[in-house]
Amino acid sequence: MTTVFYARVSTADQTLDHQVTQARKAGFVIDEVIADLGQSGVSTVLSERPEGRCLFDKLRRGDTLVVRWVDRLGRNYQDVTDTIRHFMRQGVTIKTVINSMTFDGATTDPTQQAVRDALIAFMAATAQAQAEVMKEAQRAGIEHAKTERPEAYRGRKPSYNREQLNLVRDMTDTGAGTTEVSRAAGLSRQTILRIRANMVEAEAALARWGL
Repeated sequence: MTTVFYARVSTADQTLDHQVTQARKAGFVIDEVIADLGQSGVSTVLSERPEGRCLFDKLRRGDTLVVRWVDRLGRNYQDVTDTIRHFMRQGVTIKTVINSMTFDGATTDPTQQAVRDALIAFMAATAQAQAEVMKEAQRAGIEHAKTERPEAYRGRKPSYNREQLNLVRDMTDTGAGTTEVSRAAGLSRQTILRIRANMVEAEAALARWGL
């Protein structure tokens, strides 16, 4: 039985090493890491990603697939639910680093199956909704800045880069404290608090500066 960690890293500035370290700190013993670099989860289904395709060939009954969160497994609600159910039918167990969720096809009790399937659907729908809200907020914020304050559109250059922002987001998801995140990212506590207070604006600031 093999435990495979799959990561989708959408930009070159994101850090795969941190995601793997995060999983190992959560207690996962990983046998193999498979990652798609520079792949958008919004536009590409798992089976069409270069390395994502390997999962369908590699995983066998009894294996475990570990992902940071269910949104790594598809571009929208339908993709995520279809992918999870496909692997469960193959006898593969899916586990998430965030919130330590486990999905498998072991149960034969119809009530437990219904609860499990409802949870999968809820998590997939939540992941898609969060992604759509963030993208819409980013678009609206940038367009507003261009229209209302074109001369100050870019604003002050961020004191952080995209890798640091992704690290702050990842550690925030796992419940890490401000001081711990500050030390890991090499940023001041004030910067961490400012980023955490408005993740959408933090992303938009990087985009305005082309970072």
